Amino acid sequence: MSTSLYPLASLAQIEKTPSREDGIPDELEQDLRAYGCKMIHEAGILLKQKQVAVATAQILFQRFWFVTSMKQFGIGDIGMGALYLASKLEECPVRMRDLINVYDLLLQRAAHNRASALSYASSFTSYPRPEFKYTPMSYFGNTFYDLKEALVVAEMQILKRLGFNVNVVLPYGTLVNYLRVLGLTSREDVCTRAWGYLNDALQTPVYTLYAVPTIVSAAILLSTRHLGISLPSSSSNRWWELFDAEWEDVWSVCGYVMRLYRERSAEDQTRVMGMVSKKGVRQWLDENRVP
Repeated sequence: MSTSLYPLASLAQIEKTPSREDGIPDELEQDLRAYGCKMIHEAGILLKQKQVAVATAQILFQRFWFVTSMKQFGIGDIGMGALYLASKLEECPVRMRDLINVYDLLLQRAAHNRASALSYASSFTSYPRPEFKYTPMSYFGNTFYDLKEALVVAEMQILKRLGFNVNVVLPYGTLVNYLRVLGLTSREDVCTRAWGYLNDALQTPVYTLYAVPTIVSAAILLSTRHLGISLPSSSSNRWWELFDAEWEDVWSVCGYVMRLYRERSAEDQTRVMGMVSKKGVRQWLDENRVP
């Protein structure tokens, strides 16, 4: 990671992540990263956690996979550890038991959805899929203690492998300042859409690849393009240069964000849900090993 106000991945880390070295294709790794971040987001909603903690957790989660392979740790465990750690960093801690209960629900739901999808795909008849019903774990059962141990290990490994460099700069204040400079604060549709793009971008690695001004500029670009708003872009008056952003980098961030909205096949979604744990990842690698 580079030494700056907040760490960014090096070129070597970007070109070949530990997961890719272990045989996980880039597209699948990106899908697993996104799914792990969605779980963090859903857990944050269920816990009524502040957005700053949820966003910090997603960025720490993304950083982790530039130094560690998904073959070694499950995205579910690391997501849980990242949210627990981020809640402390942002001074809005959550009870360990509450977090474990929420993740148990999310993991059970993922397993249910995967099993339902596989059963539906193998059936020749059309029938309604069974509704998910959560079964709470025993207060003193093995499941709780297994998840508790996984949470403690995940938090420790995040700190260790990131070298205790957990500084995160969130983009929301920067967005407000940039919109004010561009005279767009009166456009609620622009503000809302740009804010949404910044939140969606948390499911991608862009916060570990690019500086905040570049990411915010990309959110503004996407918003104004979709709403048909023109901004100065002549050779002598380019709006993104006000914010020290490079056009190629801004466009690259836009590509990462737009990739999230592409339609995925049911097979792809089912595969990702089956790889939430390191056991699922290792099983997939064994089944798809290149001779």
